[in-house]
Amino acid sequence: MLTLTVILITLSAIRCEDKYLFKDQKIPDDPCYDEDRPKSCVPEFVNAAFGMNVKASSTCGVVAPVHYCESTEAGATPQCHICDDRQPKTRFPASYLTDLNNPSNMTCWRSEPLPPATSIDAPPDNVTLTLSLGKKYELTYVSLQFCPHTPKPDSIAIFKSMDYGKTWQAFQFYSSQCRRVYGRPNRATITKANEQEARCTDAHRYTGGDSLGFGQTPRIAFSTLEGRPSAMDFDVSSVLQDWVTATDIKVVFNRLHMPVSDNLDLPPIDEHLLSGKDEYFTKEPSVQVVNEMQAFETDDPKTGANTIMNTFQQQHQVTHQYAVADLSVGGRCKCNGHASRCVVGKDGQLACECKHNTAGRDCERCKPFHFDRPWSRATSRDANECKACECNQHARRCRFNMELYKLSGRVSGGVCLKCRHFTAGRHCHYCREGYYRDPNKQITHRKACKPCDCHPIGASGKTCNQNSGQCPCKDGVIGITCNRCAKGYQQSRSHIAPCIKIPVVQMMATEEEDDGYGGENPDSNGGAEGNGDTCGKCKAATRRLNLNKYCKRDFAIMARVLSHIDNSEDEHTKGWVRFMIYVEYIYKKNRDSRIRKGTMIMVVPETDLNCKCPKIKDGKQYLFLGREKDDSPGGTISGNLGITQRSIVIEWRDEWDQRMRRFRRRARKCN
Repeated sequence: MLTLTVILITLSAIRCEDKYLFKDQKIPDDPCYDEDRPKSCVPEFVNAAFGMNVKASSTCGVVAPVHYCESTEAGATPQCHICDDRQPKTRFPASYLTDLNNPSNMTCWRSEPLPPATSIDAPPDNVTLTLSLGKKYELTYVSLQFCPHTPKPDSIAIFKSMDYGKTWQAFQFYSSQCRRVYGRPNRATITKANEQEARCTDAHRYTGGDSLGFGQTPRIAFSTLEGRPSAMDFDVSSVLQDWVTATDIKVVFNRLHMPVSDNLDLPPIDEHLLSGKDEYFTKEPSVQVVNEMQAFETDDPKTGANTIMNTFQQQHQVTHQYAVADLSVGGRCKCNGHASRCVVGKDGQLACECKHNTAGRDCERCKPFHFDRPWSRATSRDANECKACECNQHARRCRFNMELYKLSGRVSGGVCLKCRHFTAGRHCHYCREGYYRDPNKQITHRKACKPCDCHPIGASGKTCNQNSGQCPCKDGVIGITCNRCAKGYQQSRSHIAPCIKIPVVQMMATEEEDDGYGGENPDSNGGAEGNGDTCGKCKAATRRLNLNKYCKRDFAIMARVLSHIDNSEDEHTKGWVRFMIYVEYIYKKNRDSRIRKGTMIMVVPETDLNCKCPKIKDGKQYLFLGREKDDSPGGTISGNLGITQRSIVIEWRDEWDQRMRRFRRRARKCN
């Protein structure tokens, strides 16, 4: 209760804040930033109820003038007055609850007089005060100061709303009979498991003056965080942050006095004050009362004299009614740590002046285009500033994706929407289909992406490489835009094949020979070049290799000649030259052939090799076509590959691969 006492002592100072108190103190440029670094900030502590409208379910003198009496001290003669809402000096409206609370001239709201309860089972009074704060606040306390010489109510319920009065939640209960009136234990212990539950207490009956109103002015003050275990960690406790948040406050007075026969928890109360049977209630009225009644009769001639006398006779005793001088609600405008003040907007509503790239009346969301990280309340450790999406200046809108945010190690979760300037991607960081990146411009440039200019005939599509701009070209077509024929091709008049190969007379050289292998003696008809009469004339002039010759050979391979092999000690290969070859590709072989990919031994007659029929050099690739059943050291028995003048040996060129594959596909037409 020490905390509440301090709050109550400074309450008047809070409401009557001297604007010159800190006139010489240097105010920082922006409390929400430490130089350029964002930090948590909160609006000033205020009485949120000051000047706000309060709705009361019952107000004295609104329906008709009412006579009421009150006693200044125990045993004193009641002082009676008139309550009339039509007269400024005799009205007690609900607006007096939130006006300037001046101790020397205290204004009060009073309810209509109520019949005293004679039993705990009697219907509750249910007089209600409803206060709208106009915005969400984080409340520290709710205080009720009762009028002098009036009793402090026995049973009070305080409720709060977080949705501007649509729904209500219990905030605090006061009663001398907590369990009987509100169904809750008296002074229950609050744990972390029930921090958002309202408590009920009877402590108000023993603090702040006599329960019947004699002595100092009675008051009830509810501290929202008192006894809550997580109060010291309020910054990170979403439960308590929600608990203290309110847009509206409702105070319900359920019972002014607890009937003496049922009030088992309270000390004895003078029954004369409740029964109205004490002798001073039968005394003649004071001169002041008579004068007020005469004035009342003069001011309202329509009210008959009998009514005045009846009212006087009925109310010449302490009146059973509620009377409150001040309703205070201390707290801060709820801005979730992203604003240092609240201002009235153009729509007339109170709202936070949001910083840290946040928006909303309570700074409860990120402002547009700042969704690269999720919104969060600012704390003393992290201001949780909303970050702008990275869209390379090509988008005006973005959204947050939690899955991407987690995958990035909680660094970035923004996804750009409707990328402009022909860009695409999560960050508008590459060019969309049909465009490619201009290497001479930054990605942030509005013309960073250029359209693909693929030739409508030479290109096989309109989509180019997004980095290089290279269009997909048809066979024989080259160029970035596929606008010219490659070397060895010439332009045609076909839209399907705009470039065709230029015809070549000598495409694949081979030896012209008798395909029946019964030809001339290789030593006849002259010799090879450089060997005089010792070499016979090579059987072939150069000619093209055709399907017929392919069909008449047992094998067709492409192999690389690695090196010569010394065979001086091998009697079986005398007269033959051995080569180590590496078979790289097999286009054709018989089912029982021993030719395989990899390293093999190839033998060539020494006389043929000397006459350069065929010409073979180490390190070169050759196309070999021949038969495996030759009766020579290269036969299948020895496992060597024999090459003679009847074999076809051509130095390999890469462009022949496609033709050899075509021969292989057409080999089923061989006879």
